[in-house]
Amino acid sequence: MVTIISGTNRPASNTLKVAKYYQKQLAEKGLETNLLNLQDLPANLIDTDLYGKRSTEFQKIQDLTSQTSKFLFIIPEYNGSFPGVLKTFIDACAFPESFFDKKACLVGISSGKYGNIRGIEHFNGVCAYLHLNVMPLRLHISSIKTELDENGQFFKEDTLKFVNQQLDKFIAY
Repeated sequence: MVTIISGTNRPASNTLKVAKYYQKQLAEKGLETNLLNLQDLPANLIDTDLYGKRSTEFQKIQDLTSQTSKFLFIIPEYNGSFPGVLKTFIDACAFPESFFDKKACLVGISSGKYGNIRGIEHFNGVCAYLHLNVMPLRLHISSIKTELDENGQFFKEDTLKFVNQQLDKFIAY
């Protein structure tokens, strides 16, 4: 099972648009995926699901995570790194069954010109600790506001080329 994680809980985010784009492209390549939008995390996640507790609301997300064998993370830049809600999600998940010895693909996005390079490297360190095997080809999509059209689709030739290359490698990974 493959799950795409939209790595922020920000409403109407470009991250979710990119996650949906990746999901659509993978479907066109014959791969069915799940989409986990971190906006769907329980509002009281910190009180109910950290440190060995488990809420009914998060159990559905935990089940999805446990059943997933490959993750595709779309990660926006927040203050030079990745969003805290993504780390909180990881911390709320059961260890080791959620991520241990599974596979991941990382996509960084940012409004700036570096495509969340630093945040992807920070998150890669978390993945290493979790024994989550990261595919070597990571994309860093900068100036995200100029990369998507009004329908949330990539349209620039070089971005389309690199996204397609990453998707093909992810399917084979």
